[in-house]
Amino acid sequence: MAFLRGVIRCSVSRKYGTGVSIYNLTLRGGKSSRIRLFLPFQSCNQIALKSVTAGAINDLTADKKSFGSKRDPLDTGFADPKAAFKSKTTYEVLRAYIVYQLCSINYLVENNMKLMKICKTLLGERLFTAIMKATFYGHFVAGEDQYKIVPTLKRLHSFGVKPILDYSVEEDISQEEAEKRELAATQSEVQATPTQPSEAAQIGGEMPQYNVNKTFADRRYKVSSARTYFYLNEATCERNVEIFQDCLHAVAGATYGTGITAVKLTALGRPQLLLQLSEVIMRARNFVSEIIGGRGNVLGHHMTAEMLEKKLKDAGIKDTSKFLEKVVTDSEGVIHLFPWSGIVTENFELSDTFRVPSLKEGRMVRLISQLSKKEEEMFRNMVRRVNTLVQTAQELDVRIMIDAEQTYFQPAISRITLEMMHKYNIEKAIVFNTYQCYLKEAINEVTTDLEQAQRQNFYFGAKLVRGAYIDQERARAAALGYPDPTNPTYEATSDMYHRTFTECLRRIKALKDRGEPPQKIAIMVASHNEDTVRFAIEKMKEIGVSPEDKVICFGQLLGMCDYITFPLGQAGYSAYKYIPYGPVNEVLPYLSRRAQENKGVLKKIQKEKKLLLTELGRRLAKGKIFYNPKGEYQPV
Repeated sequence: MAFLRGVIRCSVSRKYGTGVSIYNLTLRGGKSSRIRLFLPFQSCNQIALKSVTAGAINDLTADKKSFGSKRDPLDTGFADPKAAFKSKTTYEVLRAYIVYQLCSINYLVENNMKLMKICKTLLGERLFTAIMKATFYGHFVAGEDQYKIVPTLKRLHSFGVKPILDYSVEEDISQEEAEKRELAATQSEVQATPTQPSEAAQIGGEMPQYNVNKTFADRRYKVSSARTYFYLNEATCERNVEIFQDCLHAVAGATYGTGITAVKLTALGRPQLLLQLSEVIMRARNFVSEIIGGRGNVLGHHMTAEMLEKKLKDAGIKDTSKFLEKVVTDSEGVIHLFPWSGIVTENFELSDTFRVPSLKEGRMVRLISQLSKKEEEMFRNMVRRVNTLVQTAQELDVRIMIDAEQTYFQPAISRITLEMMHKYNIEKAIVFNTYQCYLKEAINEVTTDLEQAQRQNFYFGAKLVRGAYIDQERARAAALGYPDPTNPTYEATSDMYHRTFTECLRRIKALKDRGEPPQKIAIMVASHNEDTVRFAIEKMKEIGVSPEDKVICFGQLLGMCDYITFPLGQAGYSAYKYIPYGPVNEVLPYLSRRAQENKGVLKKIQKEKKLLLTELGRRLAKGKIFYNPKGEYQPV
């Protein structure tokens, strides 16, 4: 079995519509061979990235000589500059210091986008691009396309670090255009008027967090560390699917089966549908409280179908047979009031599916406003796109991470993601959900989802983050008059993060104690906070979870907190870098956000700057100015 070593190059013959793929193969005996394939042009890029490369992964992982399996002791103080930057050339260490120094200048950070556009106009595109590649772009972005990022990915791999790929091209649109698109995309064609609220609102009261508001229509407002997609049309969503698929193929072809691709659901469909579905989910929880008492998801109440039927009968509610037929149960009780698996895999009509019994009214109540046939089709299109991406990830044996978004979208995003886990996470965790620990309900949401995974017997994957939308969430709650969903302080968020992680570890230990595979729960600690990383490492040791169990991994952004990521990877922990890529001019909004984010974490910057200076001094003193990084590490 041969291992595909070269980057596949495709050229096009316009006349014949063919592509030429050249494969450079190194055989086990050390002999080299070159294979040239003539393929239809349409399939050339796909073949270049598809699982023909991934098919050689087994050969690579079996032959550990290629990358070695060196392990270093871990300094949990994260204060070793040599370990932090041994993957960088001296030029890259100096560049990192200069970039961080620039990120400490308030005027540059606050006006960075304007200044970049001025520089581009004055210098011309070629010179501007060269300067960006030598500074901000070169530090924070891996390359322009899936081919040019391969050297970066291979170097990361040789130092024990794996990638999460993200094609970081963002539209640079005005606030006016963003508001116009968002307002158009969040209004239903069959919208209830203020004088005629929906049936659910008439009975259960208004839920203003799910109302559209122009002040917050530009979802970039007060958000510096998360990418925002604005819906234009269904064709744009289809193009986004192709982009995400290219990411999946790239991560399969260049990372030896260990990579992840990040996806946002707002890139795959009309946001109005996520908004309405989120409202449905939260109203359903309110009706559960009315029927059963208490709070939260019906799954946590362990109410049997018979108990539910009796409650409804005693309340005199008629015509509940169709509702009860669709209730999802197991031996412990009701799991879902609605047939979610059918909703995300079959052609259920949403308007007819989301009906619940109201004890107050003594009848069945529709939870969702009537949707037009076009909107029903749009929802099915969105689900189809998610299915397409997860199927691609499954075929390529890589993973897909669904990013968290605003709280008014998140219930729907989490529900769709959990059903994708139920469908695809049968033998391993392919789909991961993201949980934002600045939210007061974070631990309850994770606990509920862990229980669903246990009861429905699928692998659970989660990325834990502090969160990207806290300032926007607080401002929106205050303006629209609903309870603030966020924790009051940074310390409270840290405590929520640690409690949530501890609950996940407790469940992993329970699996081990029962003799079940601990890999049924996989957690990514996505944090730039070294106290949180230290907490996670200590808890792993306390509970008896080792890096080799492959259940806990750590993740940070490319160009940030290298002093955490690389020592972890070199010590044998599962460590990831979030890898953005894309053409220079089209990732300027991403670079703008990175500069603003670094301004907000000056304490971390000061430590990293100090370590960078120390490493520069060490290399000068030892005559290693022309140090050439060569890793001998094998990622977990």
